[in-house]
Amino acid sequence: MLSRKTKYALKAMTYIARQEGKKTVQTAVISENENISHKYLEAILLTLKNLGYLGSKKGKGGGYYLLKPAEEIQMVNLLRNIEGPIAMVPCVSLNYYEKCEDCADEETCSVHLLMIEVRDSTLKVLENKSLADII
Repeated sequence: MLSRKTKYALKAMTYIARQEGKKTVQTAVISENENISHKYLEAILLTLKNLGYLGSKKGKGGGYYLLKPAEEIQMVNLLRNIEGPIAMVPCVSLNYYEKCEDCADEETCSVHLLMIEVRDSTLKVLENKSLADII
C-alpha cells in the first residue's frame, strides 16, 4: 500500500510540475490546494529537496520548483526514493531482497510466485511513466 507521505509527495510534485516554467510555489499554496497539512507538507518538500527533485528560493516570490523537467522524473525512481521497495514482500524485491523467515522454498511458494507477477506488472507501469505523464 502507498504511504500517505508518498501520496502527498506525488500530489505536491504534480502541483509544482503544472506551474508554467520554473515558477516557484509556496508551501501554503500547495497545502491549501491539495488539502495537505502545512506542517506535514513542509517535511515532505524538504525530503524531496534533499533527494534532488526540488529546489527552493527564500524570500519574496520564494517557494519550491522542479530541478529537472517533469519528463525526466521517472515514477519508479521517485517512488523508490520516497517509499522504498516497489515489491509487496521482501523476497521478491529487486533492490531490497530479504528471505522470508516463514518460507521453506521460494521456488514453490505460491505467495512468492504471485508477488513476482505483481512486482513485474507494477514495475512495467512505473518504469514507463514520468511526472509529465501523470499531470
